[in-house]
Amino acid sequence: MNKYEVIIFWSHIDKVFVAEIPELKGCVAHGDSQDEALKEVNTVAEEWLVIAKENGWQIPEPKGRLLYA
Repeated sequence: MNKYEVIIFWSHIDKVFVAEIPELKGCVAHGDSQDEALKEVNTVAEEWLVIAKENGWQIPEPKGRLLYA
């Protein structure tokens, strides 16, 4: 499990739960349930971090709770 904040919301358009990790650009996944979306986004985050390391990208430190309004 990653230490980044995950935001999960229901997409009325796609009829699925969407999970995203705002600190990891483009790290988004979906599922039929909140649990499935969380599991999928954690898998995407692991892959994102591997690709970032391979390409020498800067990996942001988890900031904990982010504020959105």
